[in-house]
Amino acid sequence: MTDSPATPPLPSPGTELAKERNRAAEERTLMAWIRTSLSLIGFGFGIDRIVAAIQVSLGDAVNPVRLTRILGLSFVALGTFAMLYAAFDHRTQLQRIQRNDLIYVSRHSPTLVVAYVLALLGGVAFLGILVSPFIG
Repeated sequence: MTDSPATPPLPSPGTELAKERNRAAEERTLMAWIRTSLSLIGFGFGIDRIVAAIQVSLGDAVNPVRLTRILGLSFVALGTFAMLYAAFDHRTQLQRIQRNDLIYVSRHSPTLVVAYVLALLGGVAFLGILVSPFIG
């Protein structure tokens, strides 16, 4: 008997189409994260610019809370972090699809992390607005 080289099995069309659907779902998820991240960055930039414009137009008559600058920078940082994390997660998920390693593994949701940080920032903003009349 001669040993002939084994031909690799042909990929199943059903499996390949499922992989393509998973890849497309990952692309849609990444696009949603990009939109969310850009919104957070734009919102943070907007907060900072609006407060700066009010301060310039009214001069020293208004003493805006310095918290607004920190809040704006926090939104920009959160948006940047979310975008980087989403890109890393997207790459990891595409590698899993390519390896056909699609066993469910429980993991921390980046959406939940962003929701917690947004709740924290909202709480800080609420306290800042609540306390601002007593500071100035």
